[in-house]
Parts: sequence; C-alpha cells; structure tokens
Amino acid sequence: MEQTLALTPQMVVVLALLGFTIYLFVSEIVRIDVAAVSIMVLLGLLGLVPGLEGLSDPQALFDGFASNAVIAIIAVMIIGAGLDKTGIMSRFATLIMRVGGKTEPRIIPLVSGTAGVISSFMQNVGAAALYIPVVSRISGRTGLPMSRLLMPMGFCTILGGTITMVGSSPLILLNDLLPPGMEPFELFDVTPVGLALLFTGILYFVLLGRLVLPAASGDGGSDSVIGYYQQVYGLDLLIREVRIPEDHPLAGRVIGDLEQGAGVVAVATFMNSELRVGPWRGLTIEPGARIAILGHCEELNAFEQRAGCTLLDLDVFADALAPEKSGIAEVVIPPRSGLIGRSVQEIAMRKSYGLSVLCIHRGGETLQEGIRDLPLAAGDVLVSHCRWDTLMRLEKERDFVVMTTDYPREELRPQKVPAALLFFSVALGLILFTDLRLSVALLTGAVGMILTGVLSMDEAYDAVSWKTVFLLASLIPLGGAVEDTGTAAWIAQTTLISLGDVSPWVLQAVIAILATFFTLVMSNVGATVLLVPLAVNIALAAQGMGMDADPRIFALTAAIATSNSFLIPTHQVNALIMGPGGYRVTDYMKAGGVMTLLFLVVSLLVLNLLY
Repeated sequence: MEQTLALTPQMVVVLALLGFTIYLFVSEIVRIDVAAVSIMVLLGLLGLVPGLEGLSDPQALFDGFASNAVIAIIAVMIIGAGLDKTGIMSRFATLIMRVGGKTEPRIIPLVSGTAGVISSFMQNVGAAALYIPVVSRISGRTGLPMSRLLMPMGFCTILGGTITMVGSSPLILLNDLLPPGMEPFELFDVTPVGLALLFTGILYFVLLGRLVLPAASGDGGSDSVIGYYQQVYGLDLLIREVRIPEDHPLAGRVIGDLEQGAGVVAVATFMNSELRVGPWRGLTIEPGARIAILGHCEELNAFEQRAGCTLLDLDVFADALAPEKSGIAEVVIPPRSGLIGRSVQEIAMRKSYGLSVLCIHRGGETLQEGIRDLPLAAGDVLVSHCRWDTLMRLEKERDFVVMTTDYPREELRPQKVPAALLFFSVALGLILFTDLRLSVALLTGAVGMILTGVLSMDEAYDAVSWKTVFLLASLIPLGGAVEDTGTAAWIAQTTLISLGDVSPWVLQAVIAILATFFTLVMSNVGATVLLVPLAVNIALAAQGMGMDADPRIFALTAAIATSNSFLIPTHQVNALIMGPGGYRVTDYMKAGGVMTLLFLVVSLLVLNLLY
C-alpha cells in the first residue's frame, strides 16, 4: 500500500464544500443551478485565503463552460431539436405508441429499453437528449406526465452505457488504466453486466414506478384547457377513428352525409395511404377509408349504432391530430369581415379555412344545432377544431380575429429530413469510427443542421437548456478540487485502512461504493482515473495475503460503478432531464436511492458469478 496521506487544510475546506453543496441540493433553499454557480464562485474566493493556496486555479475556474462534456451537451441538444423540427421524432413517437400502446407499464419498457440499447454505442447524454422530444410527443398524446417517463428513460440510458466498452467514458478509459501485461477487455466483455443492469432498471420502474416516480404539478395543463371549454361552451368532445369496410353502405357517399347526425363532425380521412386532414363535404368516401370523427360521447355512440362501424382510438391519425398539432380554438368574426351574412356551409369553412366549427357563441348564448345554415354575424365566436398551423395562417386573415393565443406554434420542416439525417449520421459516424473529441464530432452535426436550414441560429439557442449547462459547468471546478487537492485519494485510502483484514467480496463492494460516492461529487472520468489503479493495487495486496482477488475484475468493478449516479442530479443525463421533467432533488433521492442499491447488488452478483 502507498504511504498514508495526511489531511491538509485544503482537504478540510473541500470536504466542507462538498457537504455544503449536498445540503443546498437537498434543501433547495435556492435553485439548483444557482447553488452550483454559488459554490463555483465561493471556491474561487476561498483560493485567496492565506494557507489555502492551491485550492483552485483562478485562471481555470470557468474552464467547465468550455469543457468537452458541456460543449457536447449543447451540441446534442441542438441536434435533437433539429431532428424534432423535421418531424422525425414525432414519427418515432408514433411508432413507439403503435407498438407499446398508451399505458405506462407498456411504454416505459419500450422507451427506456430502446434508449438504453442506443446508449451502449453512443454517449448516454446524447441518447437521452435525442429521446426527450420523443417522450414529450408521447406524453402529449397519451396524457402521461413527462415526469413519469423521463426519469426511467434517463436512468436506463446511464445503465445502457455499461453494455459495451464504448458506451461510457469510464469503460473507454479502462483499458488505458490497466497495468502493462494485463489482458485488455474486448468490446462485449462487459455486456452481461450491462444487460442485467438495464433489465433491472426497466423492471424496477415497471413494478415500483407508481411509488417512486413523481407526478409534476404542471401536468394538469391540458385538463384545465378542456375544463375551460366544458364550462364556457358545454363542449365535452372526443376524437375517434373509424374504418369504412369494403362493402359498407357509406362507401361511395360523401363526407357531408356523415354530418347529418347530432353534431358529429368528420375531421380527416385516410385513403390509399394518403392522409388528408381538413376534409370537405363533397369528398367521396372510398372503400377502406379511415375517418376521424369529433363529437360528444353520446353523439359518437349514436353514430356507431347508426353506421354499424366500430369507433377506435386514433391510429393513423395519431400524429396528425395529436394535441401538439391540433385542438380546439376560438375565432371571432370582426365587424368588417367579408364572411358576415354567409353561413358555414356556404363558405365551406373546412375546405376554405381548415376550421371544423363545433358551435357558435352569440350574444351570451351558445348555439350547437343548425349552425351550418346560420348566417354569421359580427362578434360571433366560432369554437372550432383545427390544426395549429392553420390557426397561425388565420392570424393573418382580415376576416378573423384569433382569440386563442396559447397554442403550440410549431412549424415543422419535413423537407429538411434528408439534411437532418445526413448530419446526424455524420456526427454519429465521427463518434464511432474516429478519435475526434466528442464535442467536435457533435458540433459538426449541429453546425451542419444550422447551415442547411434545419434550424435557425435563434432556434438553436432556444433548444439549449442553459440551466443544465450552468449546473454542470459550475460543478466541474469542485470535482477538480476534490481530485487535485488529494481529497478523493484521502477518502479512499482512509476507508480501506479502516476496514482492516476483510474478504475479497467486501473489498470489491467497498470499491464499488467508493466509486458510487465519487461519481456523485466529481466527474466519472476523474473517479475512474483515481479508483482503477487503486482497485488493482488492493487486489494485488489481497493476493499477497492469500486471498482469491482478481485485479482485472476489481478494475472492471470500479469502472462500472462510476456509472452508478442516480441519487442527485450531478450526472449529465440527470441534469439534462431535470428541467423538462420538473424534477426536484428529492425526486432523484427517492427513485435513485433504490436504483443505487439495485445497481450495486446486481453488478457485484453478475461480476462474481459470470467472471
């Protein structure tokens, strides 16, 4: 064993700062990013105190903002936004829902499992960033809070990084840290451990997710909108989908014939693999067509009995009629509108303007019967179902005044799909097949998307979660101080000396626990660099005492355990999902506490049973 390290004043200050940081994170007296920036500034100021020289380098205090990890996160957020802007992520979300359904126990394994597998070949923060838009789409369409989906996805991308030797930075570094002559690890040597951890994480959230996952307070926004239309206009509407069989009586008739029922409105058709949203009354219903019907529950039931067709949940229309793409809006007829005196049917409102009028509010009264033949008057409020891109166009029409302002103003660019996929592939190829730094590889893809118009520069700025950037960049100096002042080495050495003569199992478990602790307060790369040589030396010392300790497996234990970072949002993935999921530090401690224990138990069991 090396000479015992003495506790220095710098180590004492660093230990105090660590404790203070954890206190700020847990108590949430201030925002977590404010706490991280404050600790960074405090670390810089303490370096001026006599006797604490060397605590931190003032010239390098802000290097975290230009670090490889932080720049990589910024780039991958931009790439994810670019893919989402083209509609690729929306299609992926539709595919997941089609396979996994709309229930939490079915969606979590599909989303988390695929994210975990993807993260085994690319940096886990990149996989998590790409999945955030997918989870957002799924949340909007199923009504499941993002807080119930993002944490399982994020945790599983961390776990997925242990499936291959290129899935996480610690495993990439491992072979370089092994002593000369020791057999290096191959790409899939670690796969049994990674798969066992990923399966455990998925099973954990499926079985116990309802107990440990939070439901963010902001999740009821859509319910309040629905409640508004119910209260003001008495509209309690549902959208369902129906398929017209080949020999059905409706085949060959026109869409307008469907609207003879009590307020049932056809809003879209799907014929010959072509989706047509915003249909018109004269459109012929072809055999095998899919039609989306909007109406009250009673009216839909009446239509189902009258037409002899079974109404289903949205399938082919799941993307086109998703809440983030369409909904109910209020449009007013102004005094100088050219539509005054003309009826909804005469104007052909859906064909001309893309509005399916549900009711007309006039003079304090809501009219739902006979509104298609009612001449419009100045001041009429048309409560209509429409696509949000249609509503954006109507804001420029002189014949309407759009009252609804709080709706997704999303302008998809499907024509940019080839460019987005090209530069995503370029970035991924540079990561997997070259030695280029991760940040440069990802920035290549991000800049390519901006230059080709997938995103504008302003949209790229908006895509970055600056809270995440400041949180991670501000913590990097503290992690550096933990390592540079010898505090981490002192903690490790003191812990091992206090153990005395114990079995190899206990030594291996202690190494895993130390790695877990260090990766919470410093970078997992720093923890790996510190602990892998220490683990090898401990195993060699144990062998000298006649114990059956394999230095190679001890080193692998340390490298894997540095991925066990679930308790607080210091890991890049946890910091990334914190804002979109509306999580608090206590949420991580609640769900991450159990996950931390499961990680330790499963990884140690597999390492000792299979290796």
